[in-house]
Amino acid sequence: MLLQRILTALVLAPLTILIIMLAPTGIFGAIVALAFLGAWWEWAKLSGLTNRSARMALMAVAAIVFGLLWLVQGSAWTPWLLAAGVAWWVVACWWLRHFAFGAAPTRENLALKLIAGAFVIFPTWVALTSIHARLPHGHWWTLLALLIVWASDIGAYFSGRTFGKRKLAPQISPGKTWAGAYGAMVAGVLIADIGGWLLGVRGSSLLALSVLAAITVAISIVGDLLESLMKRHAQVKDSGSIFPGHGGLMDRLDSVFAALPVFAAGLLLLDI
Repeated sequence: MLLQRILTALVLAPLTILIIMLAPTGIFGAIVALAFLGAWWEWAKLSGLTNRSARMALMAVAAIVFGLLWLVQGSAWTPWLLAAGVAWWVVACWWLRHFAFGAAPTRENLALKLIAGAFVIFPTWVALTSIHARLPHGHWWTLLALLIVWASDIGAYFSGRTFGKRKLAPQISPGKTWAGAYGAMVAGVLIADIGGWLLGVRGSSLLALSVLAAITVAISIVGDLLESLMKRHAQVKDSGSIFPGHGGLMDRLDSVFAALPVFAAGLLLLDI
């Protein structure tokens, strides 16, 4: 399984980096929207929407929303949309503490989870496109944002395997440990500091970036746990099977969905 994960990552990572660095923001946003539509399909299925036609209709609505979001991209709406994304992940922390909430397969819980999915997916698209379009070095800042998440995932994996004993959230995801969380934090902040330095961030701004990276990593773990909770409610192991050894799109993007609105909002507030 580890070999499969490594081989898949070796294909996906260079492709993602090429898209980030070479595509203009319009094309980048369209590609991200397509990937997020796939994640939206999986989220709807995890939520309990079993009717395929209903999921197709939901995909059409989501595509229209992405188009509308592009029309307001870079406007005064952007901070508010990012704030909505950040606020959602604060609510998600409460949900994780009350992990049985919404577990029953009722219409009300289906509607609740679909609304939650909107707050998971759409603010992240706004975050990615807003970072990518920022001047100067927007493409590099986008890459750094994702590298922070990727590094934290790798740090969590190896730290957890080596030192992990005390469980982080055994009722939701028994494999996650506090040692893994600490490893994620160290790796994510280290990458943020290196990347920030290379992008010309110095002094107190670099310290602020370190704090932002730490918060970003912490929230990325919340995103990972929330998707684990959704899978536990749906009684499935993976959100999909598109990536060998990695599962579905939601399995690969869960941390990104949580981290990016926080990171983008932090960059905006800190004016880095």
